[in-house]
Amino acid sequence: MTIIRLMTDRDIEQVSKIENETFSMPWSKDAFREFLKRKDTIYIVAEVNNEIVGYCGLWNIVQEGNINNFAVNKQYRKKHIGFEMLTKLIEIGNEQRINAYTLEVRQSNVAAIRLYHKIGFREDGIRKNFYESPREDAIIMWYR
Repeated sequence: MTIIRLMTDRDIEQVSKIENETFSMPWSKDAFREFLKRKDTIYIVAEVNNEIVGYCGLWNIVQEGNINNFAVNKQYRKKHIGFEMLTKLIEIGNEQRINAYTLEVRQSNVAAIRLYHKIGFREDGIRKNFYESPREDAIIMWYR
């Protein structure tokens, strides 16, 4: 059974491991610690059998949620965990009066784009050369 809950400091080790395995330019443990201290952020984790298998978070910027980090452990992909997490993140955001959500996704990340469409996100532009290592454009998506 998957438990979706708010991220805590004690989750950072496992979150950082997933972050480093997933991204070419991963965030540091200190970055996660700093974001957890802020009142304008929401970070959640997915837990299976006491193991963190995914996480996502957003910054609340004037009632718009900028989803800036989202990853699921490779072994747990295609098990609806990403869908559950993102749905929960939006639910928590709505409770905090966030009324729109945005994110960037690599153009080549077809699985993520499919997931975002399933939740209701729509494409709304391109950020040229947004990603490094490898360099790639990002699709800007919005959920309102």
